[in-house]
Formats: sequence, structure tokens, C-alpha cells
Amino acid sequence: MSADQKIVIIGAGQAGGQAAVSLRQAGFEGTITMVGDEPAPPYQRPPLSKAYLKGKLDRERLFLKPLQFYEDSNITLQTGVSAQKIDRAAKTVALSDGETLDYDTLIIATGSRPRALPLPGAESSNVFNLRTLSDIDVLKPNVQEGRRLLIVGAGYIGLEAAAAARELGLEVSVLEMADRVLARVTSPVMSEFYQKLHETHGVTIKTGAMLAELQTQDGAVTAGVLKSGDVIPCDLVLVGIGILPNEEIAADAGIACKNGILVDRDARTNDPSVYAIGDCAHRPLVHYGRDGRLESVHNAIEQGKIVAAHIMDAKRPAEDVPWFWSDQYDVKLQIAGLSQDYDEAVVRGEPTTNSFAVFYFRSGRLISVDAVNAPAEFLTAKRLISVNADISPELVVDQTKTMKDILEVAMAGQK
Repeated sequence: MSADQKIVIIGAGQAGGQAAVSLRQAGFEGTITMVGDEPAPPYQRPPLSKAYLKGKLDRERLFLKPLQFYEDSNITLQTGVSAQKIDRAAKTVALSDGETLDYDTLIIATGSRPRALPLPGAESSNVFNLRTLSDIDVLKPNVQEGRRLLIVGAGYIGLEAAAAARELGLEVSVLEMADRVLARVTSPVMSEFYQKLHETHGVTIKTGAMLAELQTQDGAVTAGVLKSGDVIPCDLVLVGIGILPNEEIAADAGIACKNGILVDRDARTNDPSVYAIGDCAHRPLVHYGRDGRLESVHNAIEQGKIVAAHIMDAKRPAEDVPWFWSDQYDVKLQIAGLSQDYDEAVVRGEPTTNSFAVFYFRSGRLISVDAVNAPAEFLTAKRLISVNADISPELVVDQTKTMKDILEVAMAGQK
């Protein structure tokens, strides 16, 4: 690719940052311009609701690369400005500051945004999201010992925030509309474990709880009112009810979207000059024979490398089994694979010991694992899923065999 080629990356998050780095590492000599609507350079999001919120991680340590790196790598980083419109015919991107950027290749890495709480009062001064560095910077001065925190949503973000808040001495109540915590992403065994874990640490959790109203006074929420009539006084509110892909700029330009921007295995959209990566992309999930959207650091990094390889006409990097993690109190959860549509779940170990794993099967095939303080189970299951190993539920729960034994048996059956 010639040195006069221009690549514009819309989005300066983990995916966009990785794409820029990988392009330079692959020898791309043209111009790279990365546009981000946040004032900060590309940074890590996972520590925001954990170490950074608790004051255990400095701001600069969140950054994926030092600012000097972008200058040294001849990557133009424009922060605090957003892309407004893509003109595919002219191959231009209009920015919020009035500038127009020309491109030969466009990479859309616009990420996602928090789903808004559809209630009056949700715009109050003491209602917060946990998505951006700015969100946490605004929240941190309000996180004070003894204050009452109401968290709406018992997904991973909400529960991680609950753990951090309890460690900082806040009184925490969590509301979940479903009949159990983590209902959309895991099994009843895991839900029960995490509910007990949080209750042991003093968190009040209400499931099957429908928030009807946010009571306000002088522009601030003072209580959440449930449809049951229960009133939960609070000093601040965190909303964690899911995220939505930032696909609008692509859809407005006529790029195909469906719960994200539709891409192939090389992250190409229906426009050969336009790619999409990260949270905003709806991609093939090769280990599962379907497509979908992944919200994870692993996905952002992987797609950043994939798009750079395709632009540079290099071999596509291997597509890994999706994996995720969550840290709450002294419990580390590692997830390999996707458990949606499982038809059998088996438990290895005992949840009361805080070290166990839940293995998920569909039609007799291992598709996912939730490993709680169980790294060997996580790593072994990830390997088994990657090769579509034929392994029985009875074998994985047999604790007379180590995970190494189980891996050897399964891999022998692949020959």
C-alpha cells in the first residue's frame, strides 16, 4: 500500500487504538488519523469500575499508549471531536469542529453507549453511568463512605460497581428487573453464587424489581420507588442496564447494520472501503456458526489486528474463542465461550468454596465455561472449545481427574 494512502479511524477506544498500532507494526506508511469524541487518548475501560474508581490506579496508567507514542508513530490523534457524517461517494468524514477528512480507507470503531433509564429524573445530577473515563471522574467525588448508592441493573458492570462501592464503605442496594442477577448472561448456579457473595458483603439485592419512579428534590434523586410501592432512599444512582452499539453514523451513510454494523470475517462492511470493529461491529462468530456482537477487550484487540492484516494484504490472525473476565471482591471470574442457548450445565467443584466452574453444553458439545477462581478450568475449556472437542459432561465434573488429564483425553479423541 502506497505512502500517499489515507486511513481515517472513527473512534479512539481499544479497537481503534489497536488498529492504528497494528497498521504501523505491519509497515503501513500512509497517514493515519484517529478521531475520538472523548478528551482522553485510547484507554482501558475494565479498570474504570474497579481499580480506578477505588483510587488504586492513576489516570495515566489507563492509557493504552503514552501520548508521545502517537507522535513518534506519526498517528494523528484528534480527541474531543466527533465524526458527524460519512460521505461514501466523496470518501470524506465531516467532524463536529467543522473539519472534513478525506480517506481512502475508513475504519469505524465507534464503540457503544449505555442504555438510558427511561424514567423522569434519570437526567438528575446524581445519576451516573459507568462507561467513560469522564463518567468515573464525575462520579468519584460523590463516592463517600456512608452514602447510600442505588444501582439499577445486576449485570457484570452493576455488580462490579457494587463490590467497589462496598469496599469504599457505601451502603449499596441493587435492583434487577429479572428474577435473578446476571440472568441474561449466565446460569442459575452462577446467579445464586453472586447474589450470596454480594449479600455476604452487605449489599441489598432486589430481583424481580421494577423501578417505577425516581423521586427528586432540588434536581437530585432522593429515592427509587418500585412498582411494588417499596421506597429505597439514596444519595446517588448508578445505571447499568446494558449498552447499545453506536451504529447510527454508519446506518445514515447506507452501510448495512443489524444490532451493530454488519461485517465479514475481515471486518469489511458492504462498502469495500469501509471496515467496522469493536463493540459497534456485528461479526461472524466462527466457533458457533452464527454472527453476533461481542463487548470485550479481547474482541476489540482481535478485530483491530484483523482489520490491519486485511488492509495490508496479510494473513488473517487466528480468531480466538471469545473470553471475558470480572473481578468482584476477592473473586475472579473467567469466562470462555458463549453460553447462550445451552441445554445442559454441570458444575465442577463446590460453589461454597469460592473455587468452582460451570461447564455449558449444547447438543453434547462444550460451548462455554464460567470459572470462579479456577484458572485451570478456564484455560482447558478455552482450548477444548477452540478445537470443538468431543468431551462429555461426566468427564469434566470428575474431580479424580485433573484438567490436564481431561485435556489429554479429549485431545486424544481428536486424532
